[in-house]
Amino acid sequence: MELEANPQLLWFIGIYAVIMIGLGIYMSKKVSNSTDFILAGKSLGPLVLMGTLLATWTGSGSISGGETSVAYSFGILPSLMLMIPTLIGIFTLYIAAPKIRAFGKYTISGILEEKYGPSARNLASIIVLLAYVGIVSYQMKGFGFILNLTTGMSVETGTIIAAVLIIFLAMIGGLKSVSQTDAISGFLMVGGLVITVPTIFADAGGWDSIVENVPDSHLTATGGLTNIQLIGYLLPSLFLLLGDQNMYQRLASSKGDASSRKAQIGWLLIMLIISPAISLIAFASRSLFPDIDPGMALMATTLAMPIAIGGVLLAAAAAFIITTGNSYLLSAATNMTYDIYGKYINKDASDQKQLRMTKVFIVILGVFAYLLISFFPTVLEVQMYAYTVYGAGITPAILAVFFWKRVNAIGGISSMIVGVVTTLVWEIILGKPFDLNSVVISVPAAVIVLIVVSLTTQKKTTNNS
Repeated sequence: MELEANPQLLWFIGIYAVIMIGLGIYMSKKVSNSTDFILAGKSLGPLVLMGTLLATWTGSGSISGGETSVAYSFGILPSLMLMIPTLIGIFTLYIAAPKIRAFGKYTISGILEEKYGPSARNLASIIVLLAYVGIVSYQMKGFGFILNLTTGMSVETGTIIAAVLIIFLAMIGGLKSVSQTDAISGFLMVGGLVITVPTIFADAGGWDSIVENVPDSHLTATGGLTNIQLIGYLLPSLFLLLGDQNMYQRLASSKGDASSRKAQIGWLLIMLIISPAISLIAFASRSLFPDIDPGMALMATTLAMPIAIGGVLLAAAAAFIITTGNSYLLSAATNMTYDIYGKYINKDASDQKQLRMTKVFIVILGVFAYLLISFFPTVLEVQMYAYTVYGAGITPAILAVFFWKRVNAIGGISSMIVGVVTTLVWEIILGKPFDLNSVVISVPAAVIVLIVVSLTTQKKTTNNS
């Protein structure tokens, strides 16, 4: 089947964008201080919190990378396996949520500083920026894919439009508005995916027809990947989710522990629907469109379905991409304000000054995100890089704060340095040897260093005393 742009689908994207912009402007009028802007005034109930957790996690990483690209490139079973790390991550955060709320910090860096000292805060801020700007960048490209499908405009032009929209929505009202647009987007996506799965399977001629039109390797457990390569696709999302500042900020923004628990249970249950649905749609897409960019697999199916269903799915995909983009952009800008500007440039800045600077940093980092995406050929590649920089550099150290009393400052900081340096060397300097994602090297290295350094430095302290 040939891909032909259908400009009529643009109406669905346009209606969604107008609603989101209108809601963002309305909610921005309720922002009076930094707590409103960054933590939504700690007022999120279970339904909105569930929606914002869902929408923040399931963005272009799933719609254009993750489950979509893996199902299209390697098959249905490897893609379905990507759900497992997410479920493990949600369950772990469920256990840690009360401790996260008790810290009451705006950023991951603030939590790390309390345990490991100022050096950890500075290093964490750099890691967050390295990772989150990358995550924002592929949200922009994912939306560029959507505009390419609907209008025929170049992906590059669509990416510029996405950059403007993501930056504006993040800047206008912070988490106060982002959480509301997230919730609407999350429930729109659930509906769009549930309707799409049976529709696209019918259009593709059913399961037997799909199986006949995909490579034989797409029906195996690893999809032609070696076991270690498959692990390289599974681990990044787990270690990002376990230490994701966005999730910590959202858990801290809930009304209380009861709201947080209900929201996380709902989030887990909906992921059991969303993740397999994305995998199945992208797998069917491989049968219908065998020669497209893997990142377009899910969105391309909108052209093969009745316009009403295709339009809802496309609007839902756009919703997830935009909400994830502005969430990570807001989170990175928060780090710039509180961990760099407030610590080293203007220690006496008023709350309103910090609020204004957060908005300035949203624009600056948004531009950097747009520039970064040109360095990576596919969404899946930049996704694996961004997830691993963060997962290896932050997650072992942050989990140790909550779950291992014997960790110390030297061990935590050493782990963070080793995780980031190993990732950058493997991905950029060595060029990803053996076609292995760096996570299989950098995460084990970071964990080993965390444990060994913490234990050995404790022994020295004991002996000296």
